[in-house]
Amino acid sequence: MFDLDGVLYVDRHGVPGAGDALAALAGAGHRLLFATNNSTKSAETVQRHLEERTGYSPDRVDIVTAGMATAHYLKGKVQRCLVLGGADLTAALAASGIDVTADRAAADAVVVGLDTALTYDRLTAAVVAIRNGALFVATGLDSTYPTPEGLYPGAGSIVAAVEVATGVAPIACGKPYAPMRALVRELVGAGPAWVVGDRPETDLAMGVAEGWGTILVLTGVTHDPSEVPADLEPDLVLTSIADLPTSLAQLTKGRTVAGVRGMMRS
Repeated sequence: MFDLDGVLYVDRHGVPGAGDALAALAGAGHRLLFATNNSTKSAETVQRHLEERTGYSPDRVDIVTAGMATAHYLKGKVQRCLVLGGADLTAALAASGIDVTADRAAADAVVVGLDTALTYDRLTAAVVAIRNGALFVATGLDSTYPTPEGLYPGAGSIVAAVEVATGVAPIACGKPYAPMRALVRELVGAGPAWVVGDRPETDLAMGVAEGWGTILVLTGVTHDPSEVPADLEPDLVLTSIADLPTSLAQLTKGRTVAGVRGMMRS
């Protein structure tokens, strides 16, 4: 299971060798899944971006987004949401039968994700709605996301502003929290799995929570593996996703994922 931003591409540029690595892994018999906390993207958008940026085209059923996890969590719980987020997030909510409203007085919940068109007025509407009793839900808590220029503010930065202004902690739906894990677990099934990511507190934490193997790549948020907390220490650290097919083949030859983890942690 791959994270996207910082792992397979950085902004609009594919990580060198990412497409070849994905093709090699698929050719070796691995099922490839993709999970992102970027709520501005639908599964269709992720599919298109992966093909454009890496040359690899996944099946849409193998893609899970934080927007999908949020919509799945809220389905049947609320009727109307005020949203700080993009069009793909509002579409995911609408597809789950949830009305999206700009009326702060009518909102049963406020959903906060990455919103590159955020205004003070919309931020104020979200705060007022929550202070008046609306449920506060975050698509994810990633404070930043990687770009070629450096780290930009992520959804978590917007969530933090709303939390400070309301004094209310959000229910988080993306990695590594339960709503996202539930959707990914359905795809993984009973088989062993590896989680590949660049952010310890989301990608590696999800793998640890589910008992899956974890692989850290250094092309995104994390550049120094010594900064990773001891309880999230990955089973494998790679400079780039391009190194994964060879490294994984060497590690797993004749071994299960659990066996590899035990060997590396001993």
